[in-house]
Amino acid sequence: MQNKTLVLLILLSLVFSCKQDLSLTKIEGKQIPITDSIVADSDIDNFIKPYRESLEKDMNKVLSYAPETYHKNDGEYNTAIGNLMAHIVLKEGNAIFNKRTGENIDIVLLNHGGIRAPINKGNITTETAFQVMPFENSIVVVALKGAQIDSLTHYLSQSKKAHPIEGLQLTIDKDFNITKALVDNQPIDSNKTYYVATNDYLYNGGDRMRFFKTNDTVYSLDYKIRNAMIDYFSKVDTIRTVIDNRFIQTK
Repeated sequence: MQNKTLVLLILLSLVFSCKQDLSLTKIEGKQIPITDSIVADSDIDNFIKPYRESLEKDMNKVLSYAPETYHKNDGEYNTAIGNLMAHIVLKEGNAIFNKRTGENIDIVLLNHGGIRAPINKGNITTETAFQVMPFENSIVVVALKGAQIDSLTHYLSQSKKAHPIEGLQLTIDKDFNITKALVDNQPIDSNKTYYVATNDYLYNGGDRMRFFKTNDTVYSLDYKIRNAMIDYFSKVDTIRTVIDNRFIQTK
């Protein structure tokens, strides 16, 4: 018995006396795809089922109707869907802005890249608004002097994109020089303050729209563009929007 104990003590002594190298020498990984072959956990599925069904019901709620499909690439300098987006921001945003300040929004400027999906012909649902505007962008209104509006119109003339606008009429020639720029059908007054509605992403310099920072005042409406879309669609049975002459190029 003593011999066995002695042997055990010797073995333990050897184990603890050995210095083990525990340094990390290699990391390996592999992709584990999630497929239909993975069996769902019934308890978890039953727990989330009522929430999933409620969400699907809300997302599939019919709000309005589109008589045709509207895509952001349908026009060169303005598009039907872009014009609709700018109109929605003006219509829904101005109600809040006017109530708070007594002033009215003069111009709306959004970004072409912010429109992430078309509005397809047929029923417009809550999900449509999430598809078109999946971002959490909120409406802000910026007070800009006429000189900054000139910078805004110059940006549009050089961007060569159909950035959504409302309240502004712009014409450029074949060399992209501005030949006409009107706000509410009037020439831009360098001494006047204009209220420009945009989103917080652009206000902070997104798409290189740096002219927004040289402003008198900025008002945050705490109102997401997506929510403005949902509110607008809920009030309008059938949307009507077209490509027009608000931003054109003469040949």
